[in-house]
Amino acid sequence: MNEHISSAFDRDLETIQALVVKMGGLVENAILEGAKSLETRDVERAEVVRKGDKVIDALEEQINEEAARVIALRAPVSKDLRSLLSVLKLASSLERMGDYAKNMAKRTSLLAEMQPINGTDAALRRMSKEVQAMLSDALDAYVRRDADLAESVRQRDSEVDQMYNALFREFLTFMMEDPRNITACMHMHFIAKNVERMGDLVTNMSEQVIYMVTGEMPDEDRPKMDHTATMQAEG
Repeated sequence: MNEHISSAFDRDLETIQALVVKMGGLVENAILEGAKSLETRDVERAEVVRKGDKVIDALEEQINEEAARVIALRAPVSKDLRSLLSVLKLASSLERMGDYAKNMAKRTSLLAEMQPINGTDAALRRMSKEVQAMLSDALDAYVRRDADLAESVRQRDSEVDQMYNALFREFLTFMMEDPRNITACMHMHFIAKNVERMGDLVTNMSEQVIYMVTGEMPDEDRPKMDHTATMQAEG
């Protein structure tokens, strides 16, 4: 009887895992397509990204419902319960990342009417690509239950922060050099900050994977290299 229950629970987990991986793949694509639409000022491509967020939201709702059903039906404990609770947080992080990608796409239509800021589009694409790569590895860590891979993703967030800090300084320089750049730079900074937050969310996902596998959250605070809040406060 216990083996039957365990087998049914494993199948339930596999179903939910497949939904998380599907959702993650859609978010990865949204990040890359959002960045590409921005760099090329492709408003139609951006609109596809914006509309695609509804599918991501629907998957989060489906994952939440499936997890709640399994908890009610199987009454899991210990590691099994931990896996389901972690899934809820993973789905929540993915949904927020989808929102940030949608926001990037929304601003593309505005920026398409403005003069590009030299070099910043490509820098944002590189930053987005790094976040997408981190997300891909975080999802792999989740599927493989690999705490070491999750920790390596966690440590890479500082690279995204450094990219953001460099962009922030560039935006300040462009705005000081020519006030006509201010509006475009403000929109671009908003997008860069959203991408930086995506990196934070991927890092949170990695920490959830570590918790799911080991039963403990990482002890050490992850390296954080976003100094712009301090710079703004001092300014």
